[in-house]
Amino acid sequence: MKKRICIIGAGPSGITALKNLKDKDLEVVVYDRNLDVGGNWIFSENISHSSVFETTHIISSKTLSQYEDFTFDDFDATVADYPSHDELRRYFQAYAKHFNLYPFIEFETEVKYCKRINETQWNISIVQNGKERLEKFTDLVVCNGHHSVPRIPDYPGKFSGDFIHSHAYKKAAPFTNKRVLVIGGGNSACDVAVETSRVSKTTAISWRRGYRIIPKFFFGLPSDVVGARSAWLPLRIRSWFNDILLKIMLGSNKLYGLQEVKTKFGATHPTINDELLYKLRHGKVHPKVDIDSVDGQTVSFKDGTKEDFDTIIACTGYILKHPFFDSSFIDYSSGAVPLYLKMFHETYHNLFFVGMFQPLGCIWPGSELQSKLLANYLTGTWKMPSNISKLCKKEITHPHYRQIDTPRHTITVDYHKFRKALLKQLPKNWIHKTPKTQKAYHD
Repeated sequence: MKKRICIIGAGPSGITALKNLKDKDLEVVVYDRNLDVGGNWIFSENISHSSVFETTHIISSKTLSQYEDFTFDDFDATVADYPSHDELRRYFQAYAKHFNLYPFIEFETEVKYCKRINETQWNISIVQNGKERLEKFTDLVVCNGHHSVPRIPDYPGKFSGDFIHSHAYKKAAPFTNKRVLVIGGGNSACDVAVETSRVSKTTAISWRRGYRIIPKFFFGLPSDVVGARSAWLPLRIRSWFNDILLKIMLGSNKLYGLQEVKTKFGATHPTINDELLYKLRHGKVHPKVDIDSVDGQTVSFKDGTKEDFDTIIACTGYILKHPFFDSSFIDYSSGAVPLYLKMFHETYHNLFFVGMFQPLGCIWPGSELQSKLLANYLTGTWKMPSNISKLCKKEITHPHYRQIDTPRHTITVDYHKFRKALLKQLPKNWIHKTPKTQKAYHD
């Protein structure tokens, strides 16, 4: 039976999935709700499915954040070590143009519902120009990302000021002369605290536990490039070494008024930020512990202190959600995610996930490798292991890192180990830089 493959999403993972399936002459259609390629790297001041904010730069360096089929040097050798959101948007769009992907993408299209009929058929309900229609495919590739459904914290009491999630934060200007409280210790939280502190009356940041803050540069080199030089070490020794290096370079959290880290390296996601510690020591951002309760504009903290705020910005992450599936069919919003190589389902062998993992590093290089493996599977040059169920369970019982039990840590992988595992399944000549000429099937 001739395959017809649907890809949901034309973000960084979706476009590399399309490119690599197209390289194998497979019939592919991509649906995306945006106007162009780029996913959440298309900045918009409007609250939408997902987008970065005004000053966002990537937290991994370009060296470890590129497609091997189309590197940053292939695009623009002058791109910064840590590209801005606009540089990344242009990079993804250049990738799509270089490999002639646009004719295969239907923009301004919402995927409403996906129903698996059997092992060779999916019914996909889409909405275009306000009209709904049904399309049929043999296979479905999910690349919708995992930063679109905000996770909202709940505290005793009611806050009478403005309460928003970082999903709705676009730029610092609206918080001029405001008393701002940022909740969270992840990358978005630290960035928002730093940016609002430039214009706010006061900015505080509330942590429920200690977080590792990793600078973007060590010894004049991007920190992930330095880290990659020890990738040959066993993960336990590498993690120990990274912790020692951090303590030498930065000292302990208590020097900055922050809670100490009580977990091993990798047990939580480290935060990549050069400015937060500077702002703390200059009195521009004020450290706070976890929130106990709220009453009007007064926030009470678990150390007994209280303070009034005009705005709370909750940078508390996202729910892993696939709204186009019945929850009885697929629901990864809580609990384990048993997928082999974070992409193959043990039962549904015409359903695949690309980019649904969270590395201590960048997603897209892994998505590119996943896409190449998927293309080989769909064309029969790679066979799914007969013990797929066992391998899916092993993903849960033998994670790269033993992380704390929170929803954020269900899809974590080590960048280098995950890459190595994928490369093991691919031939040595896996890089393909030459564009493939192919007619779009939906024309």
